[in-house]
Amino acid sequence: MLKERINEDVKAAMRAQDKRRLGALRLITAAIKQREVDERITLDDPQTLAVLEKMIKQRKESIAQYSQANRQDLVDQETFEVQLIQSYMPAQLSEAAVDAAVAAAIAETGAASVKDIGRVMAILKPKLAGQADMSLVSAKVKKQLTG
Repeated sequence: MLKERINEDVKAAMRAQDKRRLGALRLITAAIKQREVDERITLDDPQTLAVLEKMIKQRKESIAQYSQANRQDLVDQETFEVQLIQSYMPAQLSEAAVDAAVAAAIAETGAASVKDIGRVMAILKPKLAGQADMSLVSAKVKKQLTG
């Protein structure tokens, strides 16, 4: 499981005394544990990937803000964390694969207008979780339905 892999990496970072990596890994485990406590569940891999996706999104937003504020030290730290978190994500799908998945979901739902975006995204989200940027997928769905 993904959580176990992260926990093993925490132990390895402790043994190696890699403080920067250990700090970032502890942020990941804290976010996972927080969601488990809040929802009183044990996260499986898809749910863990959702937590990681959210963390990546937050860090990308922070990078943009830190860049505007000329805080290169913080940009570097957030970039390091994004790269570390992405190492736990599955390989990203190609644009052609995403387009094919969008077309298949539209055909499956019989979507005809922008009003049907929610139904199409409901099918795509579990299939593409962690493998594609869902905001880009949503934009592709909208483009095809307004096409």
